[in-house]
Amino acid sequence: MLLAPRPQCRLSFAGLVLALFVLSVPAWAAEKLHFHADDYQIDAVLSPHDHKLTARAKVKITALDDLNIASFHLHNDLRLTKVTDASNKTLTADRNPGDSSVRVSLNKPLAKGDSAVLAFEYEGVLDSADDSPVPGLKLTSINEDTSYLLYAGDWFPVNAYGIDRFTATISVTVPAHMIVVGSGTVSTAPAPALKVSPAPSGATKTFVLKYDKASFPGTIVAGAFDDYASTEAGVDLHIYFKPTHKDLASAYAESAVKEFTYFITLYGVPESNALRVVEIPDDTLPSAWAPEIAALPNRGITPRTNYRLLANTIAHQWWGTSVSPASRDDWWLEDGFARYSEARYIETAAGEAGLQEAIKDLSVGALSYDTVPLSSSGKLDLFSPEFQSLETDKGAMILHMLRWVVGDQKFDQTMRDFYAQFKGKPAAADDFRTLAEKNYGDKLTWFFSQWLDSTGAPEFKTKYTVYRLGNNKGFRVVGQINQDLDLFRMPVQLKIDTDGKTETKRIDVTGTDSAFTVDTFGRPRRISIDPDNRLLKNSSDVRLRAGIQRGQALVQQGDLTGALSEFNKALDINKNSSLAHYRIAEVFFLQHNYQASANAYRDSLNGDGEPRWTEVWSHIQLGKIFDITGQRERATAEYRQAIQTNDNTQGAMDEARRYLQKAYEQPKSSNASGAM
Repeated sequence: MLLAPRPQCRLSFAGLVLALFVLSVPAWAAEKLHFHADDYQIDAVLSPHDHKLTARAKVKITALDDLNIASFHLHNDLRLTKVTDASNKTLTADRNPGDSSVRVSLNKPLAKGDSAVLAFEYEGVLDSADDSPVPGLKLTSINEDTSYLLYAGDWFPVNAYGIDRFTATISVTVPAHMIVVGSGTVSTAPAPALKVSPAPSGATKTFVLKYDKASFPGTIVAGAFDDYASTEAGVDLHIYFKPTHKDLASAYAESAVKEFTYFITLYGVPESNALRVVEIPDDTLPSAWAPEIAALPNRGITPRTNYRLLANTIAHQWWGTSVSPASRDDWWLEDGFARYSEARYIETAAGEAGLQEAIKDLSVGALSYDTVPLSSSGKLDLFSPEFQSLETDKGAMILHMLRWVVGDQKFDQTMRDFYAQFKGKPAAADDFRTLAEKNYGDKLTWFFSQWLDSTGAPEFKTKYTVYRLGNNKGFRVVGQINQDLDLFRMPVQLKIDTDGKTETKRIDVTGTDSAFTVDTFGRPRRISIDPDNRLLKNSSDVRLRAGIQRGQALVQQGDLTGALSEFNKALDINKNSSLAHYRIAEVFFLQHNYQASANAYRDSLNGDGEPRWTEVWSHIQLGKIFDITGQRERATAEYRQAIQTNDNTQGAMDEARRYLQKAYEQPKSSNASGAM
């Protein structure tokens, strides 16, 4: 399953996810469920030297309607050699490369409720994103260093991705030096069950992974890992890192145990107490998950423990592995819940200030592509920035706002009840609303209709008059909260800073104009609306950051012209934005327009300094430009200025020191200007 997660380096986790997804979608994004694929028995042989997969998959299906044809999805690079039924009779299978589908014609129609077993034999080379189910996004790779077969990569016949839950026993044969990481109990076999000709060269080992609870146990990672094991707090934890990250395993294990046990206290006991944190290459998703698996990319495993990314990935053991969406329109119950779980852990680990920063990230993501109601998002491309932004960030913000409306105690009870009731099952948004209303003690139709069925967010303004009360009784503030959404209804916190005690009041805002009256003892000095960011709301800062986020997604899609347009729109909002100038500089760097890039990095340094890391990285990038253009003395001066900032965001100090020792050289095929 995919994460979003997000999910950092001052680009929010969700922003990182958006930056790596593309605007294409497999056909399974909105298909109707005609049958259940109940169970898989898969034998797979990985030949890393040849990047080849050879596999046989037996699938038990149960018809939901009378069935003549069973359609699955299978990676286009995998060639079907045979499809048979339980009697070993050959079945006709038609491939459609356009949507990576396989249509199997049954020899005998299957009546509703009846079951059958289909056997697929197939093979192919998996080492490219060219024929991926999502073009441009690498979801499968068989290589000598690390092999990964993600469930989303259709490396076995998949039915209704992310919706149709299944059990599986997966036998994987790899070179003897590799460890196979997957879902379920693990055993080893002396020889591969599947006979392959020619057989893989050298000694091999076969791992058998059995997961007997219906979920999504379709992800496999194999490599030469160090295995750091722990049973602290009753968690059966293994950290599978490459030797280069061996020294970080204990720190990540400590964080993983804290997060795992925190989510137990928040939601309840998960489906399994086992957790496998495994390292995956940087050429695939920003992170991935499956039952008992949290997969982190190489770049995400840093000396300063990346606890946000880890928390988001682990949270999917509750939201995804156990409770899964009933339909594509309900996807926010998975990714949005995991994203807000990440925010909740940030709150306990970094306090209110940490939560506030996370909520700012969520707000930007939620409003970056807010053109389709969340309740209708299933019609969007599953891997598009629009879909990911809505499901992950707006979904999380809905939970954050519901918590404000009903209160912490009732919110936490609703989350626990929802998990307990739908543990091991799919759920719909209406199921969650029903439980929320039960615990709240009143209807919440207005709330869910507003945030699920509509788009947009209010931009608050206020006007008020201060009156002095007689007999030294203080002051009275009489005013009005204005916003631009006619149907809007939410409780809003008002904060009045005075010469003495700060006053707060909860105001029910309905419609475009809502009056308020607040008495204070001290003279009012300033009034703030929603100071603690309880609500999803618009502002010039949110519009600025949302535009920058859209531009970053376009950069990753290769649309540099569109990206520059978005970044320049952001500058129209704030011409002094260091971040917008920095992103423009990155695009010019990618185009090898070094003078324009240097100018933009200088503009970033002379801007508002937000976020802080733009300073250190602008100096580093200027140093690279001077190295590329043969001006070594000027380059070293920039690297020294970077070090003087004492800001090591995303390893900036280490990078500056490295290029002080040896001049930066432009890679022969460079697709990125910097680490941020």
